[in-house]
Amino acid sequence: MSQVTIYHNPRCSKSRQTLALLKEQGIEPDIREYLKDAPSAAELTQVLDSLGLSARALLRKNEAEYKENNLSNPELTDEQIITVMAANPKLIERPIVLKDGQARIGRPPESVLEIL
Repeated sequence: MSQVTIYHNPRCSKSRQTLALLKEQGIEPDIREYLKDAPSAAELTQVLDSLGLSARALLRKNEAEYKENNLSNPELTDEQIITVMAANPKLIERPIVLKDGQARIGRPPESVLEIL
């Protein structure tokens, strides 16, 4: 069986729901509390490739760090946004489930079932 990883924030209800859904499916995922163990820029790039999204699509726009880092600037490149997300993991949309080079954001939690 291949490994399933969840980028998890235990304070987030969607993240808790997604983790519970995985466990209901009999999956004990590798839990990465990304606020404590932030992904590197290279890891985020790989996650974005797996999601098929731009860096901007993975940003949490309601966080103070979004405004502080002027992330609404349309001239910022994905690389620049990824660098800011790696330094401020609170900006990363959650939860993210990874399996076999595929990834899904658990919003809604059931969307992760597509890659299981």
